[in-house]
Amino acid sequence: MNKNKVCLVEDEASIADNVRLALQQEGFALDHAKTAAEGLRLVGSSPYQLVILDVGLPDGSGFELCRQIRRESKVPILFLTARGDEVDKLIGFEIGADDYLTKPFSPRELALRARAIVKRASPEDNGGAPLRRGLFEVDPLKFRIRFDGHALELSRYEYRLLEILIRRPGVVFSRAQLMESVWDDPGMSLERTVDTHVKSLRAKLKDVRAELNPIETHRGLGYSLKEE
Repeated sequence: MNKNKVCLVEDEASIADNVRLALQQEGFALDHAKTAAEGLRLVGSSPYQLVILDVGLPDGSGFELCRQIRRESKVPILFLTARGDEVDKLIGFEIGADDYLTKPFSPRELALRARAIVKRASPEDNGGAPLRRGLFEVDPLKFRIRFDGHALELSRYEYRLLEILIRRPGVVFSRAQLMESVWDDPGMSLERTVDTHVKSLRAKLKDVRAELNPIETHRGLGYSLKEE
């Protein structure tokens, strides 16, 4: 079985053909869905290393499809869309997307981004024993973080961001440093995206221990994890 299997949900045949050719040249196998309903069925019935979603689909929004996928899976998701403004990008990242590529795009760039996302998502590239820091426990082989004994439901970037803070408590990371360390293509992302993910992380931590706020904001500098 091909370990690099991608599901593309895109209704434009010419774009789908270009994506298929580019990904095949990088060693990916591709399943193609033309509608959100078909894409949801494929993702639910077969394991994928990456899902590529168009935002505008004939039977609904790629954003809503992303939400539906995230209820059941942490598979990496890349948005492929004609929309390019900052609000749409932030919405995509906020609901669990891993990357965002705006049309028109280079099929070669898409293939390289897909390769980078799949490589980072591979547990073999993130080996190591479980790490304990205060109330946190990180299992890098399973991409799982527990807080006060509770497993956190994290998107891929939330996991990476929190893991970096946990590994070096007390160290202040700038937004630029976090973008460089966490995001697959930091040059194409936005520093405000870091703030969005930190806000989401804080909400999930408060769901476990409402009285605690382990992530500190350092105005004009960045973020750190409080030292115990």
